[in-house]
Amino acid sequence: MDIRRRNNVTVTGRADGPVLLLAHGFGCDQNMWRLVLPTLAESYRVVLFDYVGSGRADPSAWDERRYSSLEGYALDVLEVAEELDLRDVTFVGHSVSAMVGVLAAAKEPRRICRLVMVAPSPRYIDDDGYRGGFSADDIDELLESLDSNYLGWSAAMAPVIMGNADRPELGQELTASFCATDPDMARVFAHTTFLSDSREDLKTVTVPTLILDCRQDVIAPREVGAYVRDAIPGSRLVTLEATGHCPQLSAPQATAGAITDFIGGVR
Repeated sequence: MDIRRRNNVTVTGRADGPVLLLAHGFGCDQNMWRLVLPTLAESYRVVLFDYVGSGRADPSAWDERRYSSLEGYALDVLEVAEELDLRDVTFVGHSVSAMVGVLAAAKEPRRICRLVMVAPSPRYIDDDGYRGGFSADDIDELLESLDSNYLGWSAAMAPVIMGNADRPELGQELTASFCATDPDMARVFAHTTFLSDSREDLKTVTVPTLILDCRQDVIAPREVGAYVRDAIPGSRLVTLEATGHCPQLSAPQATAGAITDFIGGVR
């Protein structure tokens, strides 16, 4: 199988620079990184890709069984890394991809040696002693709405996820990204995302880790960032002066700067 074609792999930036592997979240694709890319490409070799079922990845490679667990998305990551023979990689994962990166690093620590977790959440549903931001009923209602009318759900939810009501173009962009995703594939990814519980997986992280959260985020509230920091010994939490769940779009310079500062501090 042609992995580069399957995952629509793009390589840019400095050919001799340290490697960054950027992974998008649910309903998105590699285009979500375009505003941080110019800054990162000045110093790094930047690898972008789309998960199967997203963006311009090859839809014929879709396998519902594989992509019904986060491990399937981690396999995409590792197969891209193997295809390009990437080593000493800093994996930058947005939203659910932060947990995908945790799984990938546990499987291949010789390839992934640093993690940057952008607006991560190891579990979206509240639990005893844990606030994920949603009740079980909230998630059931969200998934039921998504299953019954994906395009309508996308139009309603994307602006809420993005935040920044004073910048409606951002919500419109996320809506367009959601609506461009095949509804059947999106439903699987949504169930995989919102029903996941990766809290135990955080204990496997042994590589230097940066956690970026936003001062206001309805999908991953501040308590979640603090939980992830406390669960990963030696990790660093930086709260960006940003609102919404996609700081790479709403605050690209702050996001790129935090990533650059982190890598420079651990090299």
